[in-house]
Amino acid sequence: MKVILFGATGMVGQGVLRECLLDPEVESVLAVGRRATGQQHEKLRELVHKDFFDFSSVEGELTGYDACFFCLGVSSAGMNEKDYAHVTYDITIAAAQVLARRNPGLTFIYVSGAGTDSTERGRMMWARVKGKTENALLGMPFKAAYMFRPALIQPLHGITSSTRMTRALYAVAGPLFPVVKALFPKYATTTERVGRAMIRSAKNGAPSHVLENREIDNLGA
Repeated sequence: MKVILFGATGMVGQGVLRECLLDPEVESVLAVGRRATGQQHEKLRELVHKDFFDFSSVEGELTGYDACFFCLGVSSAGMNEKDYAHVTYDITIAAAQVLARRNPGLTFIYVSGAGTDSTERGRMMWARVKGKTENALLGMPFKAAYMFRPALIQPLHGITSSTRMTRALYAVAGPLFPVVKALFPKYATTTERVGRAMIRSAKNGAPSHVLENREIDNLGA
């Protein structure tokens, strides 16, 4: 299986990349980002591309893949809906349109989040935008599309967030993760399990097109 990975420098993307490089059935990984991951591996090739609203200049390099794991995302904190939609919906759909056109047999897996609003009419701005993005992806001509909605994700194997605020939060809350996992198993998973669940969904399909945290955690176990 040949994989395209967006967001490989983020916390979730790092975990997904690790699992892809470890999985013997993943033949190669193309990591697409605005900056390089800094990793080297015989399976890994990197494409540094600055304009994530326009992939026309690199379309040829996005051809011939079996799966796309889209882990790119930003926090909505301090953003209005128009700006958040621009960097969430617009970027995702710009990439997805090229991939659908170039790879008709591709499975697209999008990391959304617990609480995403499929109706697009709820009170939470970020949830509406994520819901709109999910709905658009589910309507595109991919072989299959799966929306992943993880909740609390524990970073493993030395993986850290690329943002200072999130790193600080995990530094404080990290030791409590086993307690949270024991008390609220529906709302906790790990970067390892998210990565494994993505690979298994791309290879074998998933139980539904929208996977909540517990389904992701079970699939990646």
